[in-house]
Amino acid sequence: MITLTIDNKQVEVAEGTMILDAAGQLDITIPTLCYAAGYKPTTSCMVCVVQVEGLKSLVPACGTRAVNGMVVHTNTPQVQKARTTAIELLLSDHVGDCEAPCEFGCPANMDIPKMIRQIQEGDFDAAIKTVKADIPLPAVCGRICPAPCEKVCRRKQADNAVSICLLKRFVGDVDLAKDAPYRPECVPLTEKKVAIVGAGPAGLSAAYYLRQAGIDCTLYDDHDKPGGAIRYGDIDRDLLPVEVVDREIEQILTLGVQFKGNIHLGKDVLLSELKKQYDAVMISVGSEGVNDIIGIDIKDGKIQVNRQQYSTSIGRVFAGGGCIGSRNLCIRAIADGKEAAKSIQSLLFGTELAEKPYNHRVGRVDAETMEIFLKHTSDQKRKEPQSISEGLTTEQAQDEAARCLHCDCRKADRCGLRDRATDQSARQKTWQGQTRLFEQLIANDAVIYEPGKCIKCGLCVQCAAAQGQTAGLTFFGRGFEMEITMPLRNALEQMPQQVLAECVNICPTGALAL
Repeated sequence: MITLTIDNKQVEVAEGTMILDAAGQLDITIPTLCYAAGYKPTTSCMVCVVQVEGLKSLVPACGTRAVNGMVVHTNTPQVQKARTTAIELLLSDHVGDCEAPCEFGCPANMDIPKMIRQIQEGDFDAAIKTVKADIPLPAVCGRICPAPCEKVCRRKQADNAVSICLLKRFVGDVDLAKDAPYRPECVPLTEKKVAIVGAGPAGLSAAYYLRQAGIDCTLYDDHDKPGGAIRYGDIDRDLLPVEVVDREIEQILTLGVQFKGNIHLGKDVLLSELKKQYDAVMISVGSEGVNDIIGIDIKDGKIQVNRQQYSTSIGRVFAGGGCIGSRNLCIRAIADGKEAAKSIQSLLFGTELAEKPYNHRVGRVDAETMEIFLKHTSDQKRKEPQSISEGLTTEQAQDEAARCLHCDCRKADRCGLRDRATDQSARQKTWQGQTRLFEQLIANDAVIYEPGKCIKCGLCVQCAAAQGQTAGLTFFGRGFEMEITMPLRNALEQMPQQVLAECVNICPTGALAL
């Protein structure tokens, strides 16, 4: 046994133990990327570097053995700078979007590609869950949204954008037509209570997500029915019938959200009174009702808020929607309500707000890359309904879904590179150089290999070899030109499905994904 010191803590380990494992015994986390337990360290990414007293250079913790008396520092400014540099070098020639342009362009940040895949597969139950994870009023929003997501759809470069809003409307309408529409799971009610003043899209959205978290919500509004602008605004009712508004709002109220109408803030009830009765208050009135709210900082007819947390100058009071100047967009108001709900939960339950993840963006692609995208998608023309009062049929919706290029990364939520880039606040364009070509290889309609996302760690090579796959993935070429591919350029289909799945699981990026 030997003894070493890591971040001023002593630990005794067996001789031959790597610094990474020694740190683990002290519950000291050293970030890794190319390392996986049970596999030989390749020390290729240099994300796990640490500083050892007496050595001039930093060393990789995954591949450096501990020595008796060694003193290690895992979090010095030099170490952090080196890790950030290592990540940014990997990002410099990374080819692929974390989120598709449509998802990035959606104010609610909805997982549009996932919804589209579910529609294409005919799994409409899954599709409504995906939509309502971010947008609680899809049948309404799918009719009146100006479609910022479609303005940035990459398919537009080839012909026409995918009809994302119509697909969202289709999913919402299919759900509303059921005897028992989708109802999200709600945590049993806690003792926490929130008052929401203004029952328009922002207030309804906040109530929808707060109630799921176990928070008792009461909506106050100066009208006799909830809906705000989507009910009382100047909207073509051939496009958005009031019946659709009623049915979709009902799905929110049936979760246990209370509504109190004909109550005007500042006249019938005071903000100070609501603060005494509730643990938090959210203001989501229209811009015309802002001046009656006493005590909150207001400028040019808009409530001044912290846009990261939707908090106002008064403690435990939040705001969103038209009263903070979120333009006259239903989807923007819905997004405000969802994000404000997260901040309110954070306040009431004492949890930290999740940090926004790093987002790699490819931008506009060249004609050659577009051809690769188009190779795996439908060449049909964009589907349009006969009139504004009609939506897409099931067949049209599935045909339209087949037009999606699926620009998103299938493993964005399990990508080590993205996680490390988030941790290090890394930037995409610190290092500029020639990027790799976009490639997309699909095996058995189940596994996607994108070499442009590969960091050449070789874990998949080791994984295939461990499964006895002599014809498995291997290194090809040398130096900067080296890549991971099949021997003699054979097809990925030659590898057994189980082995491919294990390679997907061990891949630290989205290079291999289901």
